[in-house]
Amino acid sequence: MLNSKTRWIVQTADEQIVQAFATELQITPLVARLLVNRGIHTVQDAQSFLYISEQSFHDPFLMKDMDKAVTRIRQAIETGEKIRIFGDYDADGVSSTTVMMTTLAQMGANVDFYIPNRFSEGYGPNETAFRLAADTGVQLLITVDTGISAINEAKLADELGMDYIITDHHEPGPELPEALAIIHPKLEDNTYPFKDLAGVGVAFKLAHALLGKLPEDLLEIAAIGTIADLVPLYGENRLIAARGIERLRQTSRPGLLSLIQKAGIQKDTLNEESIGFGLAPRINAAGRLGAADPAVDLLMAEDAVIAEELASEIDLINKERQAIVAEITEEAIREVEENFPPDENGVLVVGKEGWNSGIIGIVASKLVDRFYRPAIVLSFDPEKGLAKGSARSIEGFDLFKNLSECRDLLPHFGGHPMAAGMTLKIEDVGHLRTRLNSLANEQLSEEDFTPVTRLDGVTDIEDVTIQSIEEMGLLAPFGMNNPKPKLLIQSAALSEIRKIGANQNHLKLQLGEDGKFLDGVGFGLGYLFSHISPLSRISVIGELAVNEWNNNRKPQIFLHDISIENWQLFDFRGMNRVEKWLADIPQENRQVIIFSDETLKQFPFLRENENIVRVNKEEDARNVNLSGSHVILLDMPPSKKILEHTLKHKRPSRIYVHFYQQQDHFFSTMPTREHFKWFYAYLAKKGPLDVNKYGDQLAKYRGWSRDTVEFISQVFFELDFVTIENGLITLNKNPNKRDLSDAPSYKKKKEQFELERELLYSSYQQLFDWFDTLVQEAECLEEETTQWI
Repeated sequence: MLNSKTRWIVQTADEQIVQAFATELQITPLVARLLVNRGIHTVQDAQSFLYISEQSFHDPFLMKDMDKAVTRIRQAIETGEKIRIFGDYDADGVSSTTVMMTTLAQMGANVDFYIPNRFSEGYGPNETAFRLAADTGVQLLITVDTGISAINEAKLADELGMDYIITDHHEPGPELPEALAIIHPKLEDNTYPFKDLAGVGVAFKLAHALLGKLPEDLLEIAAIGTIADLVPLYGENRLIAARGIERLRQTSRPGLLSLIQKAGIQKDTLNEESIGFGLAPRINAAGRLGAADPAVDLLMAEDAVIAEELASEIDLINKERQAIVAEITEEAIREVEENFPPDENGVLVVGKEGWNSGIIGIVASKLVDRFYRPAIVLSFDPEKGLAKGSARSIEGFDLFKNLSECRDLLPHFGGHPMAAGMTLKIEDVGHLRTRLNSLANEQLSEEDFTPVTRLDGVTDIEDVTIQSIEEMGLLAPFGMNNPKPKLLIQSAALSEIRKIGANQNHLKLQLGEDGKFLDGVGFGLGYLFSHISPLSRISVIGELAVNEWNNNRKPQIFLHDISIENWQLFDFRGMNRVEKWLADIPQENRQVIIFSDETLKQFPFLRENENIVRVNKEEDARNVNLSGSHVILLDMPPSKKILEHTLKHKRPSRIYVHFYQQQDHFFSTMPTREHFKWFYAYLAKKGPLDVNKYGDQLAKYRGWSRDTVEFISQVFFELDFVTIENGLITLNKNPNKRDLSDAPSYKKKKEQFELERELLYSSYQQLFDWFDTLVQEAECLEEETTQWI
C-alpha cells in the first residue's frame, strides 16, 4: 500500500448533462464533465464559459452609488479640484491605483496617489495620511482596494472638508463608513450581477463608467490585480483575466515589458501562471519591504529607460524578499514545533519581534502548507505594544467569521474567509490564540486537518488524447473556483518507473498496458520510487498536458500524488548491506520478523531496534499482529507452515523479503535414493567405515561433499540402519524396512531444500502469487465477517 499525501475528493457530474454538452458543443466527454463540475448546467452557460472572450461586461452603472461617484469625480475634474487616490500596497492595490491614476490623468484631472507605508502606517486609511491630504489641498479622496472597514477615518475626512469615495471589495462589517459613495459589489442592497470582483475590478468598473466606454488599454493591468488577489476566476473576473492576458501578450507598456523580461517570461506564451508566479510577486515585493510607490511608477512608466531602472530595482527587492521569507519561515516552523505543536493547536498563532511585517502573510501560507492548520503570523512592536499579523486558513474554517468573534481583541482587522490581516495588543495574542483554538475545536474534526485535493473526475488512459487536452485549454484562465483540472487515473498498470534529475529527486513513469500508455512526470516525487513495487497497480492524480519533443506531440500527466490500494512486495533477496537498505524502509508501522536468534548475532545492530519481532514457533506466528504493517522477513523461516501462520489472515501493507540464512541448502547436494543405495551397498561390501579417517577420500571418490557423507550417515543412524561409535559406521543386521522420510534429518533437509526453492529461488511473480494467496484469504475473511455482522 501507499497512502496519498492528501484526501482525494472526486466530483461527480450528471452524465445526462455531460452527454448533452458533448453532443451540442462538439467537445469530448472529459471536457464536458469539467464544465458540469464547475456548476454549469445549460448549453448556453457552457458556451459562454468556453468562449469567455466573446462575452460582454456588465453595465458599471448597475453598481450602487456609481452615478454619485461619477458625477462628483467629473465635477472635480471640471473645476480643477485636487484628487488623491488612496491605495493599498499589494498587487491588487497597486493595480487599482494604476487603473484610477491612468483614467483620471486621461480625463485631465489634477490627481496624485498615496499608498500608506506598511511598516509605519499599517493597512488601510489612517488619520495621519488623511490630515496630510487635507493640508496639501486635497478636496476629493478616493480609496481603491481598501476603506470598507475604516469607520473613524471616514468621519475624519468629513471633518477635514474632503469628499470621500470608497471603492473596495473586502468583506464589509456590520457598520459601514459614512462616505459620499461606496462602490462595493458585496453590499447587501447592491444589485450588481457579479459580487466577487477584486479591488482592481471595482476600480476598472469605475473607470468604465467615467470614460463612458470600456477601457481596453487597462485590461492588462486589471488582469494582474485580479489574478494576484486570488479572487474566484469565473464571471466578470474571468472575462477580465482572459481579455487582460490577451492584451499582455501584445503589451507595449515599457514598465510591463521590463518586468516581463526580468521575470524570464515569454511574452507570446504568457498566461495566468506567468502573472501569479512571475509578475505579481515582484509587484508585491516593493510594498512588502518598503514603499509600494515604485510599483505604481513602473506600471505607469512611459519611458523605457526609467522603466528598466524601476524593474531592476523591484527585481532586486523581490530577491531580498525571498531570502527574508526563507529565514522567517524557518524560525516560524521552529516556533510551532517547539512551543505550539500542531497536535495541540487547531489554529497556529506565532509571533516575534523583528519579523518583517511585509512578508508574514507569505510565511503564514507556508505554515499552512507545512502543518495544514489555519495560521496567523505576527510581527511584534514592543515600543508600541502592538502585534501586526497576517492570517491564512484551510477549508472549513472561515477566518473573517471567526476573527469577527474576537472583535474585542482586534481593534483593526479585515479580510476574507481564507485570508485576513489584523493589529492587536501584544498582551492579547495569547487570548486570541486560546479563543481561536476553542472555535476550531468546535468547528473542525480530525479529518479536516488532512489536506484536501479536489478532483474534477476520473479518466481512463485511452480517454487522454491531444484533442481532449487542447479542449481543456478553453477553460483557461485558471484560478480560484476555476482551478486547473486535476484528474484521477485509477489502478493503472505500471510499465516503467525511474528517478530522474540531477539529484534524482523527480519521478518518471509510464502507465498503461495493451498498447495504451501515458507518460507521467512527478517533480519532487523521486522519493516515492522506493515505495512502489514492480507489479503494483497505482492510482495517480495530476494535470494533463501535451509534451512536445523533436516535433512529436503526445499526452502526459504532471503527477501531484500517488496511491496504491493493495499490499506490495519488495524483493531484497540476495542484497548485502542490510543495515543500509533496512534504514530506508519507513519506520512507521515497521515490524522486522526474525525466525532465528542466530540472525541477531550476525546483525548485532538489530538488538537496538524496537521493531524486532521474534517468531520461534507456530504459536508466535499465529499471535503476531501485522495488520497495516511494513513487514520485513529478514531471515529464512524454519518451515513453510510457520511462515504461513505468520502471514495467514493478516493484512500487511507491505512485505519486504530478504530471507537471510547462514547455510544454503539449495546449492548443497540433496542426496537422491541412488546416493543412499550406493552408500548402503558400500558398507555391506566393505564393512565398517571410519568416517573420521576416510570420509574425505570417499567423498572425493564419489564427487560428493564431506557434508553429504555425514548427512547420509546421520539418516542411516536415525533409521537404525547403522551404529556410529567415535566415527566408525557399522551396518546393523536385519534392519527393519523404513522410508528415508522417517528420518528427522532427511525430512528437515528436504523441507529446507523445498523452502529455499520456493522462497529464495522463485521468481518475483511466483513469490508474489504465493504471498497474495495468503493476503487475499485475510481480505475474504474480513469481507465475510463484515457481511455477517
